[in-house]
Amino acid sequence: MLSGRDLRDALELRDLSDPAHGTHAMQLLLDGLLAALSGAWGCTVQVQRRRPLVSVEDNYDRLGYAAGDKTRDARYSRYAAETVMLRSHTSAGVPPALRAVAITCRPEPDVDDIDVLLALPGLCYRRDRIDRLHVGAPHQVDLWRIRATAAAGRSLGEADLHEMITLVIGAVLPGARWRTSPARHPYTRSGLQVDVETARGWMELAECGLAAEPVLAGAGLDPTRCSGLALGMGLDRAVMLRKGIDDIRLLRSSDPRVATQMLDLTPWRPVSAQPPVRRDLSIVVYGPADAELLGDAVRTALGPDAGDLESVSIVASTDYTDLPPAARERLGLRPDQCNVLLRLVLRPIAGTLTDERANQLRDHVYAAVHRGPHQEWAAR
Repeated sequence: MLSGRDLRDALELRDLSDPAHGTHAMQLLLDGLLAALSGAWGCTVQVQRRRPLVSVEDNYDRLGYAAGDKTRDARYSRYAAETVMLRSHTSAGVPPALRAVAITCRPEPDVDDIDVLLALPGLCYRRDRIDRLHVGAPHQVDLWRIRATAAAGRSLGEADLHEMITLVIGAVLPGARWRTSPARHPYTRSGLQVDVETARGWMELAECGLAAEPVLAGAGLDPTRCSGLALGMGLDRAVMLRKGIDDIRLLRSSDPRVATQMLDLTPWRPVSAQPPVRRDLSIVVYGPADAELLGDAVRTALGPDAGDLESVSIVASTDYTDLPPAARERLGLRPDQCNVLLRLVLRPIAGTLTDERANQLRDHVYAAVHRGPHQEWAAR
């Protein structure tokens, strides 16, 4: 379970997609996207900003996740109580949003056609690796178009889904090349992953599909009259691609040279960058090594100082059976553990980093993630 401090810190984190928290380029991108979709479809738009604390039922059960799905594990999800958690995706807001639409759709025989775009932006909370593209609290938006009609042949289908992808790409990354590949989600059918071409190769931008009938029915919507399109997109990555930013930390930077550039969607103008400082750590962990769990542990250990980390990566991981006896003895390694070479790359966005400070951060990380009986690093 989350500690009271961790929960408070999560709930106090600024939501860059919310104008109530101050202006940010992310809001301009989202506004343009909603305008493009509603303009093309002529539908009603409902922007819903729901609280980050959600029921486990809405985050998983009502979206069709199986009881044994790995994603439910406390190692990856952030539980505040047995039945309450910090949402792991903005899709957690979809079941209550659909329930509200279901109320609008009654009584069924007398209802006029309904065509509504549900937009649910906000922060999500995950245990994730640390690198230039990932953070523990990314921004997402779920876009669900719901149509309710008594007329035959008006259900939303795969052609509508491809139109939605075209509109989204056109609004977010005008002129970008894109492709799709099959993807599975418990709350959609005919699921797709949408990738866009960048200077560094193809990169995932969104996932989408047709709203699954059991999810509609579970919210009180009649699948014989109601159909839907569902698309989820990472807003951090969308803004980075739109502006040409290569480090996700820049989106939250307080450096005036950076922060002023986060007020619009004009191309990113690089500011002077500090040289990276690398520190390698030989640690013992319970195997197998997991980059996401290690990244989350490092982020938690450093707290505000985690902003100085450009990346945390596993260079090598060696199981107990693959190490010579002398190495096992030196490390105090147990059969259920492995030896990991962990690389920290430190590069503050603003200011400089001394060797002494880099070593202090290294030692904080070592103390937080090393699970062996012998301490091989000491601050100096």
